[in-house]
Amino acid sequence: MDIIISNSNKNPIYEQIASQIKNLIITGELKEGEALPSMRLLAKELRISVITTKRAYEELERDGFIETVTGRGSFVASKNLEFIREEHLRMAEEYLQKSVDIAKSSGLTLDELMDILETLYGEE
Repeated sequence: MDIIISNSNKNPIYEQIASQIKNLIITGELKEGEALPSMRLLAKELRISVITTKRAYEELERDGFIETVTGRGSFVASKNLEFIREEHLRMAEEYLQKSVDIAKSSGLTLDELMDILETLYGEE
């Protein structure tokens, strides 16, 4: 599992870890029931505090992405398709908001932005 920590990222390290693991689960790179590295091992690999990895895992568990079994470790939770759809929707809204902000600051009209979106969406 490749986790990349950026010191220039405005988000705290635990959020960067949690976000990247969420994305790995959503995209299917981490499968249901698959074991995650122990908090200690991940902390060692990333050269960060175990407290930071613990916080990331706690956030993932709270959001329903992982399940932790005492003495066994943390595992990818069974997928709730509606929850995953909501997470995808949230991510799309976040990126679209950034696009709208850039469009407004650049003086683009809504029609111009819609044309761009329709062109990009039709390219699949």
